[in-house]
Amino acid sequence: MTTRDKNKNSELFEIFNQNLGWHKVRVKFFVCFICALCKVQTVCFSRLAEGFASEAKTESTLRRIQRFFAKFILDGDVIARLVYNLLPCKPPYRLCLDRTNWKFGSVDINILMISVAWQGVGIPLIWCMLPKPGNSNHEERRQLLQRYINLFGADSIDSLMADREFIGREWFENLICKQTPFYIRIKEKMWINLPRKGKVRAFWLFNSLPLNTALFYPKIVYIDDNLVYLSGMKVLNKDNKIEFVIIATFRPDPNALMRYKDRWQIETMFRAYKSSGFNLEDTHLTNLERISKMLSLISVAFVWAYRVGIYRNDHIKPIQIKKHGRKACSFFKYGLTFIANALLNPFDINNFEICIKVLSCT
Repeated sequence: MTTRDKNKNSELFEIFNQNLGWHKVRVKFFVCFICALCKVQTVCFSRLAEGFASEAKTESTLRRIQRFFAKFILDGDVIARLVYNLLPCKPPYRLCLDRTNWKFGSVDINILMISVAWQGVGIPLIWCMLPKPGNSNHEERRQLLQRYINLFGADSIDSLMADREFIGREWFENLICKQTPFYIRIKEKMWINLPRKGKVRAFWLFNSLPLNTALFYPKIVYIDDNLVYLSGMKVLNKDNKIEFVIIATFRPDPNALMRYKDRWQIETMFRAYKSSGFNLEDTHLTNLERISKMLSLISVAFVWAYRVGIYRNDHIKPIQIKKHGRKACSFFKYGLTFIANALLNPFDINNFEICIKVLSCT
């Protein structure tokens, strides 16, 4: 390790040491891991060991990484508070609830997550590992949302967005009892009950609409025993077949469909975790607790890269806009490249100081 590498690590150490409350040896490991993750951009342990700024041999570093994941008890709430403090925006937040999963051999890896929607991406805060394939149940969702509220308060929630798999009588009842504003897409063939008119399929309210025309249905309706408002539109899906996008809300909102679009931001985050950033599926971990530790480390690196990307775009050089009008890359990727270059170049002190400045929120 060069003197410049030591200086870079010491600056990062001071920032994280104030927030984590761990033993100094663990904080130093945390710093080395986050930096290696930004440099090699994969969760493969052997590659990460090569990216550590350490005087130890790669084999020793690899065993150190393995011991951390096998033995260290990492409090996810501590990481959640750290990421929360690094968010580039202020509450109340639009939250996205979603699930991602993959298989490693015969093992199902299934993650239920709450993220904050902000400028095109979901920033991960808390999650739980589901010890099963398939969808979550209402109790798993309730516990995850309650954990968020216990950490950050109900008043920090602007709204909660979720897709069609996050429905159900108990789940809707829980959100309404907590008075949590929600924007949840429902299945178009769900039965709804119109007061004094009886039961109809949900799409019936929007069947006469022209394509791509939104409608807010102004009267309250029942889904199971819960009173909600519905907004919907008729669209063509990727197979060129008609389908309906129908959003249930806690309160009447003529702009519900526009607000629901923000739910896609968590999909952007999952893509960054998997294919365009840290290659999460490269991990050979199958123990759910260890995978959760990996997610904690990735989340810190993710929010750091995202904030640096915003700063780089606003103060150094704007992201290139392509001919079709979209950005050439995301804030996350723009920041990750900047951090990686600053870490890999031993003489790039000025740019690394920018990374430190952004991380320390100064």
